[in-house]
Amino acid sequence: MPMPIASHERAQMERSLRERYEDVKARIAAAARRIGRAPEDILLVAVTKYASIDLVRALVELGHVDLGESRLQALQQRVPQMDEFLGRHRQMSTARDVHPPAKVRWHMIGHLQRNKVKKLLPLVRLVHSVDSLRLAEEIQNHAGRLEDPVEVLVQVNVTGEKQKYGVAPAAARHLVEQIETMMNMRVRGLMCIAEDVVDPIAIRHAFQLCAELFDDIRHHNHCGERFNILSMGMTNDFEIAIECGANVVRVGSAIFGERRTDVPEDDEA
Repeated sequence: MPMPIASHERAQMERSLRERYEDVKARIAAAARRIGRAPEDILLVAVTKYASIDLVRALVELGHVDLGESRLQALQQRVPQMDEFLGRHRQMSTARDVHPPAKVRWHMIGHLQRNKVKKLLPLVRLVHSVDSLRLAEEIQNHAGRLEDPVEVLVQVNVTGEKQKYGVAPAAARHLVEQIETMMNMRVRGLMCIAEDVVDPIAIRHAFQLCAELFDDIRHHNHCGERFNILSMGMTNDFEIAIECGANVVRVGSAIFGERRTDVPEDDEA
């Protein structure tokens, strides 16, 4: 059982978190302005995979809304924890300088196994990682039980790495068209992950490829205005992603600090 955090340690933790969070937002704004974009047009998804629940709560108290997870088990724990936390906030007044939202939006950003779709769908607002027709059909089969259609992104493997999930760029448009025929789903855009390298040219090339594919699908398909999300960029490369056209970035350690060693590396839901 975790030991309670002393008040002075909590205060330091919250100060450090606020500083990192404000720094990431400033970097997002600077990257957007460099190419003539409005900072408010970039959505920041805070990836909670390696963060303690205390840090996640502290971030939400700063007003942050969008949270990303890559594992079903973590979502099953954290969604009710955050609902209960926000419910308590609504019932009590506080003198602290905190302004949590009424609700948070959870994003599924990791690889999704078909046998876990049924349990996952009620927990999340957007699935970033639809990488096959079989997965899309599984989501379609279970989404009819929900009040609203499930919103998804098609994940594209723009680097060609065997260890990465995602459809080949040449197949992305066809998968989007197939999902468009499914009544219980709405395809909102594309997602990709660049190579984990220090070469900014290689990273930029991957993001530019996905951005070009995104624009091509927008102009030639019948998805309408709702096909408007391009999810690219993580802690090490989100500024390049924004410069290449991303309007959603997924940032974890730059906000929450170094990864915890007690969290498993598995990124599958």
